[in-house]
Amino acid sequence: MRALLIQHDHLTSAGPVGERLTGRGWDLSELLVVPADRHLTPDVACDFPDPLGFDLVVPMGAPWSVDDPGVASWVEPELAMLGKAHAAGVPILGICFGGQALAAALGGRVERAPRPELGWVDVETGDPDLVGPGPWFQFHYDRWVLPPGAVEVARDDVCSQAFVLGRSMGVQFHPEITPAELEAWLTHGGAAHMRAAGVDPDAVLAEVRRTEDASARRTHALVDAFLDRVAAQ
Repeated sequence: MRALLIQHDHLTSAGPVGERLTGRGWDLSELLVVPADRHLTPDVACDFPDPLGFDLVVPMGAPWSVDDPGVASWVEPELAMLGKAHAAGVPILGICFGGQALAAALGGRVERAPRPELGWVDVETGDPDLVGPGPWFQFHYDRWVLPPGAVEVARDDVCSQAFVLGRSMGVQFHPEITPAELEAWLTHGGAAHMRAAGVDPDAVLAEVRRTEDASARRTHALVDAFLDRVAAQ
């Protein structure tokens, strides 16, 4: 079984999402869209592979917006690729930016959220065996508008937090978060974003470190449920 992990920037890794997929027997192929030397000028060209050559596609998070014209050079081809995968029945697990991209590819859209969510957040879930209440780690300013036919699985007072459509699922949060990943985000501008929103980045990082094992267990359960209940349809 082959899974394509789309890593939009060099700061985001698959973390416990990738660990669980590997543990379930998946062969992971990682595609880096924006290399480190283009992080500040992300209007790169990216040659996305044919998704029909894979059994699963996992678009990860990104520091940019889906509708940012500065990344349209690769967002538009990625949306076309996700649409092709979904239409062919290739399962997709979209994470944060990847979930927003999935929603847009399937006929929804992305808009600015009324406020950012930065740190741990509990969610209201209609299906706790698929998406638990968390807490889940959040770092986003945008939100999706659900595509036609999608079933919302979880939400909070800011936005929709998870949806399922066919064999595809999008989540707004970051189940892949690790202390190392968050440190990289904070070093590359995330700390300033948190402080501007009145959030203490040092306290958030300390909590991510303290709860790393529990967070990984929640993520493993999420990946298992996605594979067994959504992707297996």
